[in-house]
Amino acid sequence: MATIDQAASARTGIGVPARHRFGLALLLLAACALPFVLSSYQTFQATMVLVYAIALLGLNILTGFNGQISLGHGAFYAIGAYTAAILIDQSLVPYWATVPIAGFVCLVIGFLFGLPATRLTGLYLALATFALAVATPQILKYHGIEKWTGGSQGIILDKPAAPTFLPLTSDQWLYFVCLIVTVPMFVIGRNLLHGRTGRALVAIRDHPIAAASMGIDTSFYKSMSFGVSALYTGIAGALGAFVAGFVSPDSFMIFLSITLLVGMLVGGVGSIAGAFFGAVFIEFVPNLADQISKAAPWAIYGVFLIGFMYLMPSGVAGLIRYWTSRLKL
Repeated sequence: MATIDQAASARTGIGVPARHRFGLALLLLAACALPFVLSSYQTFQATMVLVYAIALLGLNILTGFNGQISLGHGAFYAIGAYTAAILIDQSLVPYWATVPIAGFVCLVIGFLFGLPATRLTGLYLALATFALAVATPQILKYHGIEKWTGGSQGIILDKPAAPTFLPLTSDQWLYFVCLIVTVPMFVIGRNLLHGRTGRALVAIRDHPIAAASMGIDTSFYKSMSFGVSALYTGIAGALGAFVAGFVSPDSFMIFLSITLLVGMLVGGVGSIAGAFFGAVFIEFVPNLADQISKAAPWAIYGVFLIGFMYLMPSGVAGLIRYWTSRLKL
């Protein structure tokens, strides 16, 4: 009976130590205070960290917890961004309503893509997703759908303004919109990955034959992990479209997919909290590298990346777990 109660507490979060809950409450309070102490551009950067964190959590669900390597998540980010942009530009749908729609569209596309992809593993699956990322920008430029996508010119969006009763700038309001979406997305992701579904995903990743012999429907779980991962990334894409105020095919080249993969590795594979660390790396390290050397910023970026991989092979979250276990926090 005690074991059952402990398991239930773990799923609901009741069993989380009080000091951890207190720490999370302080972090959330600090996050709410950020836009009031940062400049407009810094608020924009903080907002993009939230957007990338959602996308990285989605990629981690697929790659970190289920073991399916994806080099094409930039495509789902683009689909989410264009779904939101087209609905706002063509159908005059309220911006907030486009977020769940973009997520649902990506869920369906990701699930359908995952069905045939279940027959592929390792580098073959990575190559298939790579092809998806390469093809997406070209599809968005196709003249047959240009009246919706805007072709090479893309779509310009007006940044949503805060409600009149709130004394917030547009950047501050977008930050809070993204924060309001980020918190439940991470809570849902944690409950999903720490429950029966998460255990099934990890079992398929570590021992697929044993998982199948235990009655786990490996094809379904692999396809669903693709769909859920795409849903997260599509929601991030929709939010990213609002924040940037612009979408174009050239914004979603293959480099975006590589960047998301880098962020996941730096933050920590198979770590929920690592998505935030990876998002910080994605947003700030390229700018820092550019400030250090205008002539060769990507060389500096490469040095940073190599340093992270050597010093923290399990990612930032892995390093934190190691030291907290050593210090018995």
